[in-house]
Amino acid sequence: MSAHTATTGTADGTGTAEVELAIGGMTCASCAARIEKKLNRMDGVEATVNYATEKAKVSYRGEDISVQDLIATVEKTGYTAHEPAPPVRAEGDGPGAGAEETDELRPLRQRLLTAVALAVPVIAMSMIPALQFDYWQWLSLTLTAPVVTYAAWPFHKAAFTNARHGAATMDTLISVGTSAAFLWSLWALFFGTAGMVGMTHPFELTIGRSDGAGNIYLEAAAGVTAFILAGRYFEARSKRKAGAALKALLELGAKEVTVLRGGREVTVPTAELQVGDRFLVRPGEKIATDGTVVEGASAVDASMLTGESVPVEAGVGDSVTGATLNAGGRLVVEATRIGADTQLARMAKLVEDAQNGKAAAQRLADRISAVFVPVVIALALGTLGFWLGNGAGLTAAFTAAVAVLIIACPCALGLATPTALMVGTGRGAQLGILIKGPEVLETTRRVDTIVLDKTGTVTTGHMTLLDIHTADHTTETDALRLAGALEHSSEHPIAQAVAAGAAERTGAPLPTPEDFANIPGLGVQGVVEGHAVLVGREQLLAEWEIHLPVELARRKAEAEAAGRTAIAVAWDGEARAVLEVADAVKDTSAQAIERLRALGLTPILLTGDNRAVAESVAAEVGIEEVYAEVMPEDKVDVVKRLQAEGRSVAMVGDGVNDAAALAQADLGLAMGTGTDAAIEAGDLTLVRGDLRAAADAIRLSRKTLGTIRTNLFWAFAYNVAALPLAAAGLLNPMIAGAAMAFSSVFVVGNSLRLRGFKAAS
Repeated sequence: MSAHTATTGTADGTGTAEVELAIGGMTCASCAARIEKKLNRMDGVEATVNYATEKAKVSYRGEDISVQDLIATVEKTGYTAHEPAPPVRAEGDGPGAGAEETDELRPLRQRLLTAVALAVPVIAMSMIPALQFDYWQWLSLTLTAPVVTYAAWPFHKAAFTNARHGAATMDTLISVGTSAAFLWSLWALFFGTAGMVGMTHPFELTIGRSDGAGNIYLEAAAGVTAFILAGRYFEARSKRKAGAALKALLELGAKEVTVLRGGREVTVPTAELQVGDRFLVRPGEKIATDGTVVEGASAVDASMLTGESVPVEAGVGDSVTGATLNAGGRLVVEATRIGADTQLARMAKLVEDAQNGKAAAQRLADRISAVFVPVVIALALGTLGFWLGNGAGLTAAFTAAVAVLIIACPCALGLATPTALMVGTGRGAQLGILIKGPEVLETTRRVDTIVLDKTGTVTTGHMTLLDIHTADHTTETDALRLAGALEHSSEHPIAQAVAAGAAERTGAPLPTPEDFANIPGLGVQGVVEGHAVLVGREQLLAEWEIHLPVELARRKAEAEAAGRTAIAVAWDGEARAVLEVADAVKDTSAQAIERLRALGLTPILLTGDNRAVAESVAAEVGIEEVYAEVMPEDKVDVVKRLQAEGRSVAMVGDGVNDAAALAQADLGLAMGTGTDAAIEAGDLTLVRGDLRAAADAIRLSRKTLGTIRTNLFWAFAYNVAALPLAAAGLLNPMIAGAAMAFSSVFVVGNSLRLRGFKAAS
């Protein structure tokens, strides 16, 4: 995760090095593509630049090229680059990343607030004749000047950088359009007739050649800047969360650890742990780092890291992983890996690599602008040349040419994406679907395969009592009351599932056991209401010379074949029942799979759990393709393999073990009931934890993208339709204002239709 240069040997003995650079000054995905192209032109350099995370991952020949050479290349391209400092884990709830995020967004927010505060009165005066008092045009100029210079500065700077490299983006269009509108208004006010006392913009929608010297377009310059800054701000705010997955992963680990030193227990920060230190883990505590158990036995809940729903029994000599939960007894663990070597740190690295390698979808508006801007500029120059050639005079020729640039200024274009996104994301939030940004939407259109994590996504994620089988002359109620009473005294997650299920099914309080004893790895025993009761593995009963009858033995074998945990219950020297416990499939999962298929997606089940469990769950919900017993780091490889087959992959998950795969997938959907690491690594978050919301999320995203595309089409269509009028010199200010206003109203109205989106019932 750190930004230091890592060197590895290659087959021919030469050394390759890798470095990660933090890139500054990018305003759109085409900026990232430009930097990537420049870096890849250097000999022996392979680079990927991610606009979302603002990082470049570069592999280069260390003996030929230095990091400073790479930084110099980026700077020559017009951007900044430096090696980022390694992330530091915050201790406690300090000011951390929240303050840093605020600082990064502050300049953009200040420009936005300035633009809105000053543009609103300018637009009002220009569009409402009743507000056009004497000298109103000079007040408009005073208010517009800071908007076009200070607030719009990022657009001008980006346009200049783009021009130096022969490129045009939406920034170019905004800069050219607002500058043309402002500069023409300046000329008209100081050298034309627009500055005269009593000048008004009458509300006339007539087409006729007008004297450009009397027209000002300050409301276009101020309004466009304010609208587009608003869109950029909301987008930047969601983009800032790209790196939060790493922070969430780092926060998962234990902050403090109780180390055994000289026979005493000493509490120290986890960062001070050394390999070989022995530390204590009490029931309910997180294991501080990867290690080996040297004393004690317990059940360790590793579901968030491995995806296995059943807690793993850990005893002396067994390996345990940092950040997993000790669900049972007291353990003493010897640290074997610390810091960047731990499994948690390696997973954080996987998440970061996946985010860096994920190509950001290039913004649609930029792709259109790349063609539209050169055409408009060529048309403006052609208009100027035509009128000069026809002897119309310099003023008339310039009026027509500048009108072409002004009408091309993307007022509705600035609203097209943010309004649809705001309405779409707002409606999504009402339905429990959180969409992170516009790049996410483009991906939903292409997705054809959906990979589903099992634990916590298709299933509930916690152990549940599913079934009970009793011997002759034994009632279910008796078996549940006696077994549940004994299991209620145990801390083991499976025991707690039995106790909860027994209390629910009998509908009565469970009795209190006497002489309770926990037999590590086997089960529990005790006296309940005068009966000597055993609950646990078949070996526990065998130690008391008790054997399962044929029917119960068959039921137990069937349960285990289906991947369930079978628990034997005996009392008074006789085997009485077999309880089946498993991670239950959510009631809505099968219906959700049907809906995903209806959207053209192929579902695949991916889990760290054993194959029997995975295939049983897949059969229950109607999934045919299953990847089971997959380690967390291998989940990324499965997603990569599917992508290599030409598939566009969506991934749904909820655990830390899914975070890297969520980041690698073309579209990551995180269950809101899951861990912060998964939620931050995903592109969409499903708040309810109901898999049916995944189908709704993809439908809503596709519909929102469709609305954005329609908005962009009409935003350009109005401008294009008015261009011939501008070129002919027939465009009066009210026609220009009305065209802009109408296109903006259309775009907003079209976006508001998304409020009617309904989740499938």
